[in-house]
Amino acid sequence: MKHHSQRGGTFLGFIIGLVLGLGIALAVAIYVMKVPTPFSNKNQPRSSAQDTQETEKNKDWNPNSVLQPKAPAETPKASDASAPVATPQVSEKTTDKAPAPPRPAVTADPLGDLAKSKSGLNSPAAPADASDPFDYVVQVGAYRTSADADAQKAKLALLGLDAKVSERDQAGRVVYRVRLGPFNDKNAAERIRTQLESNGIDNTLVRVQR
Repeated sequence: MKHHSQRGGTFLGFIIGLVLGLGIALAVAIYVMKVPTPFSNKNQPRSSAQDTQETEKNKDWNPNSVLQPKAPAETPKASDASAPVATPQVSEKTTDKAPAPPRPAVTADPLGDLAKSKSGLNSPAAPADASDPFDYVVQVGAYRTSADADAQKAKLALLGLDAKVSERDQAGRVVYRVRLGPFNDKNAAERIRTQLESNGIDNTLVRVQR
């Protein structure tokens, strides 16, 4: 009985080994069929068309081209020094130029001259006709504090205008008036007003009985 069981186990092991061997062989065969063989097409005969294409491809090939130095770039030809150079024709006609205006005399104190020229606008004009009984004053503003009035006077001084600050009692309060003048000529006062307005400063023309 024991001998019979040993024979049965040996036979079963043989069957299992045979099945495993066949499976391994089948797997190897499938793998080999899928892998391309690099030398399968090596010994196939080439057609005449392929030979012609290969000949045309290698016709201009030079195996020593990498060893040959490159041809130098063609340098531009130097211009002929003897070639005549075209020169523009210059007309010999001369035009009569107007004489230049005389330059103003230069002084050692240009700032002083500028202040004098501006203050000339603020200077009283020549005595006007006796028929005009009024003098003219340009009032720039009336302020509640003397500090504000002095600040406005300083701004006018930067424009070359000499203003005066005067006090006046108005409605029980003291006001500080900043004025330019008086001017005997109304036209002189109007010139001052134009200068103030060009600098954005409001003003009023006041007539004063002589």
